[in-house]
Amino acid sequence: MPKMLSACPARDAAEEKRIRKLAGARHAPADWILRSKIIALSWDGLRVPAIADRLRCREKTVRKWLRRFNAEGVDGLGDRPGCGRKRRITEAGRSRIIELVRGDPPGRLVREPWGDLAAEDETAPGEWTLDTLTAAARRQGIDVHRSQVRRILQAEGCGGVVPGPGPAAAIRTSPPKDDRHRPLHRPAARHEGDLRR
Repeated sequence: MPKMLSACPARDAAEEKRIRKLAGARHAPADWILRSKIIALSWDGLRVPAIADRLRCREKTVRKWLRRFNAEGVDGLGDRPGCGRKRRITEAGRSRIIELVRGDPPGRLVREPWGDLAAEDETAPGEWTLDTLTAAARRQGIDVHRSQVRRILQAEGCGGVVPGPGPAAAIRTSPPKDDRHRPLHRPAARHEGDLRR
């Protein structure tokens, strides 16, 4: 038989006011509202099964939040730090991927001082694609996938990467178009009354 459990009385009037305000709030995080309602209903004299039935949650959930509130007060109703999935790639790894994009690929032709064109690595690709960036990052010891590289670049705003393998997936280097650009030729028109086609 489970032990009788209820929320301990509020430490002061301000704490009770805060809990009751959260319990009746419409524009607050839903998890805080539910947890505050559990405490407020317990203060109103309802037992764990009645609270669970009224809020349509499990008794285990009610007990968890009553215990947490009794131990930590209002601050215990929040999520613990570190909740959620951890990032697979560290900030240092993300920075190294962005540095790769901003640098020249090893296969890009560069004019030598004496006028010849040469590449640092003749077998390497001459432009960055998602696949070549992924391979370069893996060579540096960053365990990353193509989709992650794309998300990192989109979040950082490091140029528009076109999806797809091969040269079509190159990073766009042309500036974005603005309102001053006009089509080279006027569109063909066929008049039928006031309608243009």
